[in-house]
Amino acid sequence: MNSGDTAFMLVSAALVMLMTPGLALFYGGMVRNKNVLGTIMENFVLLGVISVQWAIFGYSLAFGPDVGHLIGNLDWVGLNGVGFEPFTAYAATIPHQTFMIYQCMFAVITPALITGAFAERMKFTTFLVFMILWATLVYDPVAHWVWGDGGWLKNLGALDFAGGTVVHINAGIAALAAALVIGPRKGYGGHGDGAESFIPHNLPMTLLGASLLWFGWFGFNAGSALAAGSLASSSFTATHLATAAATLAWIGAEWIFRGKPTTLGAASGAVAGLVAITPAAGFVGPMSAIIIGILAGVICYLAVLAKPKLGYDDSLDVVGVHCIGGIVGALATGLFASKLVNPAGADGLFFGNPGQLKIQFIAVAATLVYSFVVSFILFKVLDLTMGLRVSVDEEVAGLDLSEHQETAYNL
Repeated sequence: MNSGDTAFMLVSAALVMLMTPGLALFYGGMVRNKNVLGTIMENFVLLGVISVQWAIFGYSLAFGPDVGHLIGNLDWVGLNGVGFEPFTAYAATIPHQTFMIYQCMFAVITPALITGAFAERMKFTTFLVFMILWATLVYDPVAHWVWGDGGWLKNLGALDFAGGTVVHINAGIAALAAALVIGPRKGYGGHGDGAESFIPHNLPMTLLGASLLWFGWFGFNAGSALAAGSLASSSFTATHLATAAATLAWIGAEWIFRGKPTTLGAASGAVAGLVAITPAAGFVGPMSAIIIGILAGVICYLAVLAKPKLGYDDSLDVVGVHCIGGIVGALATGLFASKLVNPAGADGLFFGNPGQLKIQFIAVAATLVYSFVVSFILFKVLDLTMGLRVSVDEEVAGLDLSEHQETAYNL
């Protein structure tokens, strides 16, 4: 047991917890003012819902003793046996309970990312049921595959330092399923009674949210070293440099394609960089991190630009930023990973090991297929049983009033 490592991990857990309200502000600023509270509520309430699910059985499914390399068993239900001694298969110098609560914050923010895809039109009751089912049937198994002791992707040698596959691809492709099943917002692209304008109502709020995400992400990535040492320092540095580079790359692409850089573009570029460096942070050096950030900024911008042509209404660009950014980061890890940075990792293609890129591709493909199929089925079943969308009148009034009987602003 190491008190310094324990303190570092508790602070990192607190930083990751802050990311969920940061995401709420990031998303809340991008919707129309009649939906800001509904959007923030969908994120904030998951701190309650998923934390309780995690403590009762989610942690046991994700990290419990392995069953068939696919899922954890239920030995740790109710956190039975998750105490103050380290569980060395995961972290040798901190209490098992500290590792558990750190991973809890990951479990909370991952489904929160999906909310951006169906913003402004989903029933709150159906949303709650979906999130419990998705966490149980999608997040927990994929987390076990990649990070659980005995998970098949972990055994294969897939590298995912802090959640490129588990968090971002997983949530991002579920967001695509959501957008396809729930359909576009009224007035989006002429859907319903004519076209409407969907302009962010409060970009300062979005910038504040992006800043909190950037800040909290140091706990996300540096904390995934699970100890206060050189690897945490390296991960922290890579995270910051990739994010800085992606911010510049996104606004540079905007300058080229639309003639002006935007504050929303700067915020989106920062998040794209954070997403892409997440799987790589503990395996790549500073210059590789900058290259990954540049790739993420440009590719994610082009993905968002392509959305209207593809015809689906992913309200807040979860697919373009998180799914595409996660894919960029996961595959780039197979290119730029180096044992000189992390001897416990692997070398990538550019460091003499082309096989790692193949392993990364398998991890990406497995996550994409599994998460999309299960998420699509969940949305379809809930649509048939509970209904996914609020009524047209409720959507026109806004979710703040129709779902929560509140307003964000007294105008």
